[in-house]
Amino acid sequence: MSSTQAKCALTVLQYSLGIVILIEAVMFVLPSAAHDFARTHMPGFVRLVLGFGEIAGCVLLLIPQTAVRGAWLLLAVVIMAILLHLLHGMYGIGNLVIYAAAAFAVAAGKKN
Repeated sequence: MSSTQAKCALTVLQYSLGIVILIEAVMFVLPSAAHDFARTHMPGFVRLVLGFGEIAGCVLLLIPQTAVRGAWLLLAVVIMAILLHLLHGMYGIGNLVIYAAAAFAVAAGKKN
């Protein structure tokens, strides 16, 4: 793969990750998601911290000048979400692991 192809692939990953997680995070912070989150028995502010952390990371990720910072922030928030899931016995974290790997790839691969 040429350098140009690799840069293009990383950019596609950056924007697809940013858009997908942004949409999911917005739906996660909406009041309608509070009922499902209440089943975790965690305080409601945890949902808001994670959701708005993801939104901030995604916005930064979608801006070329701040993409690396956004990817690192997103990676940190997703790792927190993975840990919370595991600590509460929720082992369906496949998507979160993929998101973390993608955020790490963008953070490590982009040179801003």
